[in-house]
Amino acid sequence: MIPTITAFEQSPDRGKGLARDMRVRWALEEVGQPYEVRLVSFSAMKEPAHRALHPFGQIPTYEEGDLVLFESGAIVFHIAERQAGLMPDDANARARAITWMFAALNTVEPPILELVTAKILEGDKPWAGERLPLVKDRIRHRLDDLSVRLGDADWLDGAFSAGDLMMVHALLRLRPSGILDEYPNLAAYVARGEARPAFRRAFGAQLAVFTGKPSIG
Repeated sequence: MIPTITAFEQSPDRGKGLARDMRVRWALEEVGQPYEVRLVSFSAMKEPAHRALHPFGQIPTYEEGDLVLFESGAIVFHIAERQAGLMPDDANARARAITWMFAALNTVEPPILELVTAKILEGDKPWAGERLPLVKDRIRHRLDDLSVRLGDADWLDGAFSAGDLMMVHALLRLRPSGILDEYPNLAAYVARGEARPAFRRAFGAQLAVFTGKPSIG
């Protein structure tokens, strides 16, 4: 059965691959699973029909027969658990890959999202100038540890896994800030993720929504 995912009809990232449906697209491309996309407008996201799929009125959702999922991490985990390509065969290695998925979502991504909020939603506040350096310091604290752990390895724990997929996508939001460039091994790590054919296909598909042109490759 071909699953259907939802994506922004007008992506707020303007085709930069930062929207969370990108994670799901990437996971599906990594495992070679065909999928369909239903584009949803901002107004439709808050309507009862979409809230029946996602109680918080957000993107993405995943539908496969009677199964309906929301939250990008849960969707990627579902895909990785059921198809080869994103989880190691060894049980302990699988557990570590899952741990890295949670680390990306719960430890690394929150301060990065806080930076986005501080710049876009709170940038005009009188205290914004004082808060921004604090937020950046919290990000650097996480990246210091992540950089040490990665070292000169290509991926976080042996072969590429769903943990790397989630971590790379979380780190992508840092590129405009310049903070990622302060950590050459992490910048190279993200670049390796972006160079994967599955990422390029997923990125092209998401970019096509913004540009209105068919994706290539």
